[in-house]
Amino acid sequence: MKKLVILIIGLLIVKSDIIQAQNGLEGLIVEKYYKSNENDTSVNDVGGKLPVGSTTYRFYLDLLPNYKFQAAYGLTGHELRIETSTLFFNNEDRGDIYPSYSKANAKDNTVMLDSWLSVGAACAGNYGVLKTEDSDNATTVVNAESPQVLQNDDASCGIPIKTQDGLQLGTPGVFGSIGIDNEIGVFGSQNDGTNGPVFSTSNGSWYCLGGAMGADSITNKVLIAQITTNGSLRYKFNVQIGTPAGGVQQYVAEAFPGDTTSVLFPALNDSIIVLTSLVENSMMNKDMGIEIFPNPVNDYMVTIKPRYNSIDQSCLMYIYDSSGLLIDQQKLSGLSKDGYKYSVQGLHSGIYLIKVEDANHSYSKKLIVNQ
Repeated sequence: MKKLVILIIGLLIVKSDIIQAQNGLEGLIVEKYYKSNENDTSVNDVGGKLPVGSTTYRFYLDLLPNYKFQAAYGLTGHELRIETSTLFFNNEDRGDIYPSYSKANAKDNTVMLDSWLSVGAACAGNYGVLKTEDSDNATTVVNAESPQVLQNDDASCGIPIKTQDGLQLGTPGVFGSIGIDNEIGVFGSQNDGTNGPVFSTSNGSWYCLGGAMGADSITNKVLIAQITTNGSLRYKFNVQIGTPAGGVQQYVAEAFPGDTTSVLFPALNDSIIVLTSLVENSMMNKDMGIEIFPNPVNDYMVTIKPRYNSIDQSCLMYIYDSSGLLIDQQKLSGLSKDGYKYSVQGLHSGIYLIKVEDANHSYSKKLIVNQ
């Protein structure tokens, strides 16, 4: 199987022009599509058990005009990974590993919140578009349940999907996958404990032969995944895109020694932190790359230092409160073994999350403040 995966990737890079002045990938956009409430659980018997407070995220590649998404892949040294601290939600009525349901089916129960991978589509015959760029209100999906579900207008998710559903009529690319036949099962149609918490591959991909563009080839935002979970998310994407001239470019989440043909793109390696009931999600304990002391703190200053080697490049430090709200951000020139002193004066007593990121790593640790 390994040779087959490399062959498919290799076929896409025959005309490689990765080393060129203009990079076709401008960014990765993560859209908060919807947050479930208690009303949505009324259809659990049909759509599958949806935990209250689950958030649906959509991941878009923002490409230059006329560039095409070809594949999201994992290879040795470049793991592709989507991980949640809980489980993924899969719709049990129409759920699938990619959005194969029709727009007519989208009106039923919680079909629109299914977790899946994509090459541009959000359902059959429809592109996925950002809600802010969805101007076709006349065709917005009207939920068919009685009473209606998916009606929450949580402010953190912006425009409600009952107003603008992020679907646009068109002909998206055809979804294909190789080397992930077993792994992709976490996005099937079950919620039996096998729906997570990790999707990972170092020898597979999902792809679109011929490449896929967004609904608008100029703004060119290509939907590559929709994930619903009530926990935190951590993701590492590696993607290959085609250039208008027929070449390709590869962008990776992490650097790998000896790889001279890929572009390191740190935004492809990130996390979405969700803290529930003032308890840090277990996923956040897996990266012990930083230490904080004293912790708990009842004074005005804490020291944040690397657990192992110094961080010798510029990095960002983020401070989140217990609801996941970003309350402070600091740009550091690095993080030495002596650490960085941070004032907690002004922080109320409670649980916070400190996250430190450089171009290659993301480290998180809980901080308890007792003022």
